[in-house]
Amino acid sequence: MFQATRRRLALWYTLVTAVLLLLFASGVYFYVRHTLVERIDDTLKHVVEVIDRSLVIQPLSQGHYRLNVEASFRSNAEAVEDDHIDLEWFNPQGQLLWSTLGDSSPITLPLGPKLEKIGFSNDRLLRQITERIERNQHILGYLRVSHPWFEVTKPIQQLLFDLSLGLSLLVGSVGAIGWFLSGLAMEPIKESYQSLKQFTADASHELRNPIAVIQTNVQMALAYPDGDTQQQLKVIERLTQRLGNLVNDLLFLARSDSGTLQSQMQPVPLDALLLEVMEEQRLGATGQSVQLSLEIPSACQEPEAEFTVMGDWDQLARLFTNLISNALEHGLETSTLESRIRLTLKRLQRERQPYLQVVVADNGRGIAPDQLAHLFDRFYRADPARSSLANKGMGLGLAIAQAIAHHHQGQISVKSDVGQGTQFTVLLPCARPPD
Repeated sequence: MFQATRRRLALWYTLVTAVLLLLFASGVYFYVRHTLVERIDDTLKHVVEVIDRSLVIQPLSQGHYRLNVEASFRSNAEAVEDDHIDLEWFNPQGQLLWSTLGDSSPITLPLGPKLEKIGFSNDRLLRQITERIERNQHILGYLRVSHPWFEVTKPIQQLLFDLSLGLSLLVGSVGAIGWFLSGLAMEPIKESYQSLKQFTADASHELRNPIAVIQTNVQMALAYPDGDTQQQLKVIERLTQRLGNLVNDLLFLARSDSGTLQSQMQPVPLDALLLEVMEEQRLGATGQSVQLSLEIPSACQEPEAEFTVMGDWDQLARLFTNLISNALEHGLETSTLESRIRLTLKRLQRERQPYLQVVVADNGRGIAPDQLAHLFDRFYRADPARSSLANKGMGLGLAIAQAIAHHHQGQISVKSDVGQGTQFTVLLPCARPPD
């Protein structure tokens, strides 16, 4: 499927570019051809004007005139020879009297109302113009000036060859570049498609088990109505609640991806929010003998140092709740060392922009380096063999935390060393003070 799409993209790209190049080459061809022909025509007209002024005309009796052919054209013959221009003189009856073409000169002159025109001779490729010469409405004869047509055809043929060769090379190059670019364009589509397949498979797996258990309990309740129906209903309620949470998480991530996530942006004191999140998580931490603490460096405890960000309180609370819950569920284990989760809040200055940095660090088992790159992937969970509690979550908590951080124009990163603990760092831009 992807190869076929890539071929179509490359083909369309090449065809569109080839059509544009063909139109451009055609424009250049006709422009150059028109320019060469126009230059020759201007030369012919100029020669006609010059010769007309240099004609030797002898007056006769009763208002008649006679052209001295020998005196008029002998002096002009050498002048036009260097320009490859030929001259012909015809009497009023259309008979050839003088010519520089010699025996190859056509002796017929088409007479008619359209005599003064530019055209081609039939037996030779010549560009010609014929002018009627008259004085006082008395026709003395006809002057025809010719220019060889090869001075147009020769450069035009060379131009046509060059344009054809260049067009072929360009279309071939565009085809190769189009194939390469279409491959680059297909890479993110492939990755998105693979991510979608993996996401669909993971979501199906997460939904399959609860639905199967619900179906089994319903069948048991229907088959044995006098059995422990109350306990089965509690199981169904717990599983449906889990499914509801999963659907809400998926809906949250879908809205975040599409940019339609609705937020009630307002100034949020981050220190107060962290204290509230810690109070909510303290019961679970106490049950696991984990010490929760919040540290604010003394350098930041100044009256002017505010810890306010613009954001949605509920979403930011969910972000840090997920980070603390992740540390409680996956990061800590019973050992001789005291388990602790330490939150650190401080103010930073980056590129003239103040930020608030929140670090959530634990002293647990840590995360392997090969797992760090996938930690924020949806439905990703560490190897269950490394964590007895790995199956509690559904692998969406950190993905949601990352989505919330990005939605607030912030960043989230993780650093971990196996056996020494894990550290999540959240950067959020400070709220601008009111003007």
